[in-house]
Amino acid sequence: MKLHYLAALIPGIFLAGAIHAQPYPIVDMVADNVVQKYQSANCEQLWEQKGKPKSEREKEMLQMLRNNPQMRTYFIDKIAGPVVNKMFECGMIP
Repeated sequence: MKLHYLAALIPGIFLAGAIHAQPYPIVDMVADNVVQKYQSANCEQLWEQKGKPKSEREKEMLQMLRNNPQMRTYFIDKIAGPVVNKMFECGMIP
């Protein structure tokens, strides 16, 4: 009988661990795309993109991040290093 309880408990533990490891899977995907964009673009491309208006999708994501401080922190922690380094290399920040 105890074996049945243990067998039912183990998948739940793994599922809880997986959920904890990725609290915001959509934010992970967006953050990966942002990092990829900065890593693959040259400085001229980044300067050109800086002045362009945001798409509706980008505006929605920004609003979602504004409304959820925990999600925003998670997102910024994921992109900060690569994005800021590239911006520094391109003279976009002092």
